[in-house]
Amino acid sequence: QVQLVESGGGLVQPGGSLRLSCAASGSIFSSNGMGWYRQVPGKQRELVAGPTGFGRIVYADSVKGRFTISRDDAKNTVYLQMNNLKPEDTAVYYCNTAPFPTLSYWGQGTQVTVSS
Repeated sequence: QVQLVESGGGLVQPGGSLRLSCAASGSIFSSNGMGWYRQVPGKQRELVAGPTGFGRIVYADSVKGRFTISRDDAKNTVYLQMNNLKPEDTAVYYCNTAPFPTLSYWGQGTQVTVSS
């Protein structure tokens, strides 16, 4: 059974940094692109960063130049480095397959709160 476990969230001041991690069980990493998504209460979940189907990485306009996605296949882990965080980055962050998420893979997510 595939399981994705996100970690690394927390409370950070505006301008601060966090690195999120997503560890996967199973063989998901070997056959899928992986991306990061986020959701704010009352809004749709959105893609933050992830591969397109054509070998490129796409970032949400609001995070370009501040967030960087990376992966370590040997560790079955995908990361999201978030710098210069803003209050509008506050959300629950999830990892999942990309460019299309897999419904059954959604985990608990990790809460990121940016506040002074």
